[in-house]
Amino acid sequence: MRLTDEPKPIAIQAADVPPRTKPSNYPEPFFSRMAGRQKRQLGDVFGLRNFGVNLTRIAPGGESALLHRHSRQDEFIYILEGQPTLVTDEGEITLAPGMCAGFPAGGVAHQLVNRSDADVVYLEIGDRTAGDAASYPKDDIQAQLGPDGKWIFAHKDGTPY
Repeated sequence: MRLTDEPKPIAIQAADVPPRTKPSNYPEPFFSRMAGRQKRQLGDVFGLRNFGVNLTRIAPGGESALLHRHSRQDEFIYILEGQPTLVTDEGEITLAPGMCAGFPAGGVAHQLVNRSDADVVYLEIGDRTAGDAASYPKDDIQAQLGPDGKWIFAHKDGTPY
């Protein structure tokens, strides 16, 4: 989070928010899988503390995140452009602009994959519940949200990355 005491705007053009400089917090070999993803952290611009909002773009062949679920945080997505495939541990569905999906904490594992030839753009909203953890059913990685708000990654056997 980049929350400061600087005055916050009331309204902005979302596309004018600079993209996050680092495309992912994942360690390799997962970091490079996020090369096709660009996030604009809209919630931080306004100093939001209880939830985050990202304007996210996924290039063709890209993915939103590893297939994951949160232990405490809820997530919500709203598709603005393109046709991503919503992959869950219960199946897949193609989404289109105007569609949305929600993921309660501890629910289905999920990710978006762009299997089309056009960019996908969506809003991603998630809360910032302390003590959250993320599990990844298809990859040898687990994550714990540290007290500083940064993710700590380890292999599933607990060995740090």
